Amino acid sequence: MRPNFIYIVADDLGAHDLGCFGADPEVSPRLDQLARAGLRFSRAYSNSPVCSPARFAMITGRWQYRLRGAAEEPLARRSNVLGLPPEHPTLPSLLHAAGYDTALAGKWHLGHPPLFGPLRSGYAEFFGPLGGAVDYFSHLGPSGTHDLWDGEREAHIQGYLTDLITERAAAYVARERGDRPFFLSVHYTSPHWPWETRDDEAESARIGSDIAHLDGGSVEIYRRMVQHMDEGIGRIVDAIPPARRHNTFIVFVSDNGGERFSNNWPFIGGKMDLLEGGIRVPQIACWPERIPAGGHSSWPTLTMDWMPTMLAAAGVEPDPAYPLDGIDLAPVLADPAWTTERTLYWRMKHRQQAACVEGPWKYLRVDGHEYLFDIVTDGRERANLAHRHPERLAAMAGRWQAWEKTMLAIPADAQVHLLWDESHMPRPTH
Repeated sequence: MRPNFIYIVADDLGAHDLGCFGADPEVSPRLDQLARAGLRFSRAYSNSPVCSPARFAMITGRWQYRLRGAAEEPLARRSNVLGLPPEHPTLPSLLHAAGYDTALAGKWHLGHPPLFGPLRSGYAEFFGPLGGAVDYFSHLGPSGTHDLWDGEREAHIQGYLTDLITERAAAYVARERGDRPFFLSVHYTSPHWPWETRDDEAESARIGSDIAHLDGGSVEIYRRMVQHMDEGIGRIVDAIPPARRHNTFIVFVSDNGGERFSNNWPFIGGKMDLLEGGIRVPQIACWPERIPAGGHSSWPTLTMDWMPTMLAAAGVEPDPAYPLDGIDLAPVLADPAWTTERTLYWRMKHRQQAACVEGPWKYLRVDGHEYLFDIVTDGRERANLAHRHPERLAAMAGRWQAWEKTMLAIPADAQVHLLWDESHMPRPTH
C-alpha cells in the first residue's frame, strides 16, 4: 500500500530551537515525540540560507540554481520569469499524476498567478499566503497588500495564521478518501517575523504593514510562536485516521537557518549566511511502517533529498527530462548508521559566498576571503585550517568551481534583500 505524506516546513527555525535538538523540551513536545518515534537528523542542511531559493530546491528535487527565480535572495518582486515554471515537474505534480490527492496549507513563495502558483505546480488545493511574509492577524504582506488565499481567491478569514494553517491541514488529513493516498505540504510561516503570538493582536494593529517588526519581538515571544506551531503539528498528527497512521510518512524541516531570536549555538551566522547557522536545520522523519523508532543520523543531507525519497517510497519515477540532484534517503531511513561519500555545494550573490562540504571538511568563501574548517570538531567555524591544509583548500575550491560552471550564472539583475543593518541592530565584534 502506498504511503501518505505530510511534509511540514517551518520558516526560519534555528538548528537548535527544538527540545530534541537541545532546547527546552517545553517548547516542542509534539515534535520531540515524532523524533522519538522516528529518526532525528543532527547534520541536516538546507539548500539555501534564505527562503525562496530553498523552496525551489525542496519542490523540484534539484539544485535551485538551475532556475532563474532562485537567483533572487529571496524572491520579492513580480515578473514573467521570477517563479516556478508550471511545466517543471515537482514533487506534488508527479505524485498527483500517479493518483495522489495533493494540497498545500501554508506558504508558497514561488511566484504569483496568473503565471505561477501552487495550483499550477501540482497542488490540487491551496490555502495560505503566496508571498514570503505575512502578518499573523491582518494577513497583510510587507507592501500592505492582503495575502491570504483559498485556491486563487482571496480568503478574508479572521484568526491567527498558524492556527488557520493547522485547522486546514487537520481537516484535510481527516478527510474520508477511501484507499486514495494523499500528499500534504504544511508550510507554516512560524516563527518568521513579525514576532506575534496568539495574544499579540494589539501588536499587529500597532505595526500595520511594517511587518519586518524591527522594533519588537523577544526570545520568549519567539519560543511561544514555536510552541503554537508545535501544538498545531500535534493536532494534525492526531487527525490522521487510525487506519492510516502506521503508513503515513511525516517529514519536518526548516526552510533555512534561524534569524534574530533563534538558538543556533554553537553555530554562528544565520539566515543569509553560508556559515553553519544559516544552513543547518532541524530535521525529523517519522514513518512507523518503515523507520525504526529512536534513530539518529549524523550523515549530511540536503532538503532537496526528500523529493527523490518520497517518490521512491510511493513507487513513482521522476521525469527523465529533469534529472534529480537530490538522493533517495531510503538507506539511512532503514539504518541510521549508513553513510556514503558525498559533496554538497552552495552559492550566494550576497557577499559573493560559496561553500562546499565533504565529510567533516568545509570550504567557505565570503567577501573574497577563503576558509577551511573541520566542522565536526569545530562547528563554530573559528579555527581556519586553510594555511595548515592548503592542498585540501585548493582541491575543494576547484571542485566548487567545476560544479558552479554546471549551474546557471547569477544574472546581474538578481536582487538581494536585506531587512536590517547596524543602524537597527549592533553587530558584535566577534
